[in-house]
Amino acid sequence: MGSPSKSPVARVAAAITAVTLAASGCGILGGGSPRNLDVISVSSPRFRDGAPLPHGYSCSGGLGNPPLRWSGTSGAKSVALVVDDNNTQSGAEVHWVVFNIDPNTTELGENGVPRGARQGRTTNGKVGYMAPCQPNGSYRFTVYALNAKLDLQQGAPLAETLERIADHTIARGRLTADNIE
Repeated sequence: MGSPSKSPVARVAAAITAVTLAASGCGILGGGSPRNLDVISVSSPRFRDGAPLPHGYSCSGGLGNPPLRWSGTSGAKSVALVVDDNNTQSGAEVHWVVFNIDPNTTELGENGVPRGARQGRTTNGKVGYMAPCQPNGSYRFTVYALNAKLDLQQGAPLAETLERIADHTIARGRLTADNIE
């Protein structure tokens, strides 16, 4: 992925850039329109696209991840979810990565991970939902339909996980929360 002399932060930044370019016109973490990708509809019963993230799902709220629903993943071999904030000075900050979600799954419960799914590391190196803290963030909950199940273990490194997601993405959908209530 990169030279051994690069710092972990530089490797993650390079991976985010690679994933960004690979999965769409401007990317998996970027805001561009998908290149030859089908569209997934993503929603939440707790907030609408463009609305603030409810306080309970922030780092001071304690509810964990918000519930999500999606459709449009037929034909996928697995599904992945990436939660990131692209409104940081150092580039995108990844708050959560879940992969190998069963392709028949169409929702994610509050503070839950679907049975059999795995979680990768976040920008801060932890595994699991890293609740957002920046009140002026732009939090993107992106669901990816993949053409393969990822051969990665629980706690896989962020750069590797994002790269694999980009390599196998066949459809994408996003729900964005602007700011925190």
